[in-house]
Amino acid sequence: MFPERLRALRKGEHLTLEGLANAINKDSPTDKEHESTGSQIGNWERGIRTPNYVEIQRLAKFFDVTMNYLTGLTENNTYDLARLFISDKTLQFNGQDLSSADRYEIYQLISGYVHGRSNAPHDKGPRTEQGQLDL
Repeated sequence: MFPERLRALRKGEHLTLEGLANAINKDSPTDKEHESTGSQIGNWERGIRTPNYVEIQRLAKFFDVTMNYLTGLTENNTYDLARLFISDKTLQFNGQDLSSADRYEIYQLISGYVHGRSNAPHDKGPRTEQGQLDL
């Protein structure tokens, strides 16, 4: 399970093996003992070798997933979008960084949508008029 999840996460970020190695090494510049290489990550993805605890921890941190998800102990990798908006991570949309004002506005839009949707009547069939949000 680990090799497939690692490969899917890496390809989902459009990273090469070497690119992933550089990125996780950059996240832990003081940990020279556990520096990763592209060929090492390729061996993990092919199931030839298994990373140690520290290496799995670094991968999980980089991809922002749990170690349990990465190693296949859990299927659920739910992430609360609200937590992402208040995190210190740089958020982008179509390659453009979002400012803190953008993040706040988008958060408010999503919150209004979810709140309004939960209070809207649920009739069958397509809607022909625009609904109102109860903000």
